[in-house]
Amino acid sequence: YAGGLGVGTTTDSAIPVQVSANFTPTSIALGKGHACALLNGGKVMCWGSNGSGQLGDGTTTNSAVPVEVVGISTATSIAGSNDHTCALLVGGTVTCWGSNGSGQLGDGTTTQHLSPVQVSGISTATSISLGGYHSCALLTDGRVMCWGFNDNGDIGDGTTISRSVPVEVLGISTA
Repeated sequence: YAGGLGVGTTTDSAIPVQVSANFTPTSIALGKGHACALLNGGKVMCWGSNGSGQLGDGTTTNSAVPVEVVGISTATSIAGSNDHTCALLVGGTVTCWGSNGSGQLGDGTTTQHLSPVQVSGISTATSISLGGYHSCALLTDGRVMCWGFNDNGDIGDGTTISRSVPVEVLGISTA
């Protein structure tokens, strides 16, 4: 499906297959129909479904082989979700790309981005995690900030209002 195996075709495989790439990742992140690899040195490569720009290469073209995410060279970790992807960068900032209908990219808009945009107000993150349509970051001071879809209280701010910028999760100060 959409090249999610990264082997150069859209053919399914019932056995493990080698991703068509000349790199060794330090970690991987999976989304719904896409995958990304963090490379030693901080670059990110993604492949598979790209209808919302979740590969971060500036297009909405699916790719059956890894493509480089535009403008990222200092990533320390990555996370994938349904149709968006995020990276934690050296220094504690977070950047995200892809679908943004619920504000899950955290840039203050609900506009889809085909390449990375910086998450507003996050400068001391130590880790990131993504849900279906929301995103969260753990900060160095032990607080957790989340943004995006919130109809079911997903981001923990005591409301059911989706947020396009990070808000503090209530009651967590020593995570």
